[in-house]
Amino acid sequence: MKKGTIILLAVLGLFVLLLMNGCSSYNNMNEKRTVTEGAWAKVQSAYQRRLDLIPNLVATVKGAANFEQKTLTDVIEARAKASSIQVDPDKLTPENIKKFQGAQGELSQALGRLMVVSEQYPQLRATQNFSELQSQIEGTENRIKVERDNFNDAVTSYNTYIKKFPQILYSGLFGFDKKGFFEADAAAQKAPDVDKALNN
Repeated sequence: MKKGTIILLAVLGLFVLLLMNGCSSYNNMNEKRTVTEGAWAKVQSAYQRRLDLIPNLVATVKGAANFEQKTLTDVIEARAKASSIQVDPDKLTPENIKKFQGAQGELSQALGRLMVVSEQYPQLRATQNFSELQSQIEGTENRIKVERDNFNDAVTSYNTYIKKFPQILYSGLFGFDKKGFFEADAAAQKAPDVDKALNN
């Protein structure tokens, strides 16, 4: 066999190998991206559940005599801001996730202050409606945490995979960019300041 033919076959074989490897990498990256986007949909669903509960909570609290108006206003405004920030599954960049997390964090803090202030109103806390809503919100917060953790796991798996060799050769070419994930929120780690909430 001629030297030129051997070189041609070697180049052709290398091309076929790269093509097969590229197809396999693409399929695996696409599968991991789909899992990440599915996890994101569950995160959004959990947060939406909380957003849907808030109007009923606010309406119930408004019925309590002399309930602090600023506390209610803060919750309403934080809910409006959180509702306005949506992230497309194709644009789960670190910056977009941080913006989404910031708005949701503000709503969590406003809800925390509302729950602290409600301690001053035993007649409110004794109502079945308030008690049920509080229980549903607590359950939703737990679901949010679970779904955020699942999303972070999916993102970690995806980000790690696209940066490995040989996937890194194809990830940029096919538009598989790094995705953002939820980070621990320093403000959320602190319990609401009872005195501050009661004095607002």
